[in-house]
Amino acid sequence: MMTEQTAIFQVDEGSRLPIWIQLRNRLVFLIKRGDYRPGDQLPSVRSLAVSASINYNTVSKVYQDLETAGYVKSVRGKGVFVTERVPAKEDGRNVREVAETEIRDCIKRCMLLGMSLDEVKLAMLDAVMKIQFDDRRQP
Repeated sequence: MMTEQTAIFQVDEGSRLPIWIQLRNRLVFLIKRGDYRPGDQLPSVRSLAVSASINYNTVSKVYQDLETAGYVKSVRGKGVFVTERVPAKEDGRNVREVAETEIRDCIKRCMLLGMSLDEVKLAMLDAVMKIQFDDRRQP
């Protein structure tokens, strides 16, 4: 379980994704990775808003969306908790669009670092090959 002191989210000012989607994606990642396990309580809306320097309503919107998607359950007066059954897949809403935006943003950041488009392509292909190789090695 993550502690309140752990920085779980920072806004990526260079991203074209809205802040609420950035936060939602980060929380889904942390839940799927196991940083938050079933039954674990997420930070309160207020404390996460303060620690991430974002609007209270943005965090509230994310928590509501995560509950609709089945990742968390809100318990009145107690908080928001990770559900026992985390969805295996996203519900399909804008998943491809979000992925394409992330890929585009990554490519642009690489080019800002001075890489040519061909170098970025090669680096991405290399990364895909490494991921495939690592997946084959795992039992």
